[in-house]
Amino acid sequence: MSATTLEETVTKLPIEELEAVTIRFAGDSGDGMQVTGGQFTATSAVIGNDISTLPDFPAEIRAPAGSLPGVSGYQLNFSSRDIHTPGDEPNVLVAMNPAALKVNIKDLEPGGILVLNTDEFNDGNLKKAGYTANPIDDGSLSGYRVFKLPITSLTLKALENSSMPFKQRERCKNFYALGLMYWLYDRPMEPTLKWIDDKFGAKPEVAEANVMALKAGYNYADTMELFTSHYHVGKAQIKPGKYRNITGNEATAIGFITASQLAGRPLFYGSYPITPASDILHELSKHKNFGVKTFQAEDEIAAIGAAIGASFAGHIGLTGTSGPGVALKSEAIGLAVMTELPLIIIDVQRGGPSTGLPTKTEQADLLQAMFGRNSESPVGIVAPATPGDCFKMAVEAVRLATKYMAPVFFLSDGYLGNGSEPWEIPSLDSLPEMKINFRTEVEGFFPYMRDEKTLARPWAIPGTPGLEHRIGGIEKKHITGNVNYEPDNHDFMVRLRAEKIQRMQQDIPPLEVFGAPEGKVLVLGWGSTYGAITTAVEQMRERGHAVSSAHLRYLNPFPSNLGDVLKRFETVIIPELNLGQLCMLIRAQFLIDAVSFSQVKGKPFKVSALVNKIKEYL
Repeated sequence: MSATTLEETVTKLPIEELEAVTIRFAGDSGDGMQVTGGQFTATSAVIGNDISTLPDFPAEIRAPAGSLPGVSGYQLNFSSRDIHTPGDEPNVLVAMNPAALKVNIKDLEPGGILVLNTDEFNDGNLKKAGYTANPIDDGSLSGYRVFKLPITSLTLKALENSSMPFKQRERCKNFYALGLMYWLYDRPMEPTLKWIDDKFGAKPEVAEANVMALKAGYNYADTMELFTSHYHVGKAQIKPGKYRNITGNEATAIGFITASQLAGRPLFYGSYPITPASDILHELSKHKNFGVKTFQAEDEIAAIGAAIGASFAGHIGLTGTSGPGVALKSEAIGLAVMTELPLIIIDVQRGGPSTGLPTKTEQADLLQAMFGRNSESPVGIVAPATPGDCFKMAVEAVRLATKYMAPVFFLSDGYLGNGSEPWEIPSLDSLPEMKINFRTEVEGFFPYMRDEKTLARPWAIPGTPGLEHRIGGIEKKHITGNVNYEPDNHDFMVRLRAEKIQRMQQDIPPLEVFGAPEGKVLVLGWGSTYGAITTAVEQMRERGHAVSSAHLRYLNPFPSNLGDVLKRFETVIIPELNLGQLCMLIRAQFLIDAVSFSQVKGKPFKVSALVNKIKEYL
């Protein structure tokens, strides 16, 4: 068959208009699946689809090639309507080797499209993946639409005139697979061609090889009539505005930079690299032009110690980590509580305990953030709901910390940090005012005097003449800040620090309810459960069921109207990626018989699981 234009091919094949498609790329950790998925995502964003992604990284740093622990995946849901999750089951699975097939085939929807790189289904790789027979031949894949392609061989043939070594040519097979999928789902190649030119411009032979592989995959699907249909997903009807595709970790970094600009204070970030928080350090380090200082410390304790020092000196002191790092920072967080400094602690949560599941998501650090320090050490806690929401809640963390002179936790997680979505770039007018007034007046100054409304102590920059003072970890005398061991003073100060955190409630918006304000079932969530909960409740409401939802972005203190909201529903269901930590807090504080719905699989909730749970209480 001779080569044809895309327009000519479209007239020959039936076009199926689809509302949404979920596609998953899976292969070895060296097969470039994250790049492939990322490019498909960026292209889908450019042409106007709504998107939600779920990158899935192997936990092993150097797992043996072709092994099950070494499988890397990237799932993307792209749609012509508003979506909130990366999809329950992929409609399409591109498996680059037997291990990728073995790990992911159980998730593929019945009758879904399965694209296999047959070159990798040799005896050695089948054995590594635990297959006793080749699944391509044994009939086990009969329930799917299987497309068997020698992707590696086809890539090498397309690059037979390239001067690159064999191994480097072979690595271009991910772009060949991307070209196949671009044709199948009517995606333009131009955004990826530009990305390749920008990424590999200094290595023209590499850029040329990737371009040739991408075009070869696209043209092969076009000319060989592999697929019986051509699919189209239209633009989503999204509110007009200027958008960019953004991951949660990128939004977090940009949010804290924005907060430092609003506050007019330099941002200092002290961090020790840890999955899945490291990308925040990488992103912040690029923005020295905004006065950002990043410090990669030798350990977690040094990182937070430096951040506390920066807060003492009048900077926006920020430190970031994941759950294991929070454990190491706990004593120093207590120091920030005692000294009443506006320290912000980022916790991008992951599966535990200990090293646990370092590349998988979880929400199991809520109680650690709330109580994981010695004695009574209250802190503020905020939690973003989506990747884009990380921007807003980063700004909120700085606003609350600086206004109330207290540490604030920013609880993200691996799903939010690595996932991406279209994010509307906010106007400057929509951002909150954040005015910081340092104490400069000498007359009447004491380091632990209080603002009547917020109970915040004054923030006096060290070196200000006449405002010399000392702070430290030993209990302070009310007002003077002198070291004090008196029982009554200690009782007073403990209660005062707790009351100060509680007074943040006056600067927290009321909790909003999606759906009817009262009824039979309320689904209450926090953090990254937002997408699955919202989608499940939308589906149930479309079927006429009396279900509502509410989502907490402020966890300490809770919004002032939370108790009233909870009392208006017969049943409150709380889905969490832990064993019921928020549910425990809700039951204890509001004395309602909330229902915990827990999952700790290292993956986000499926919408179908939530729908089934809600049905139990209707």
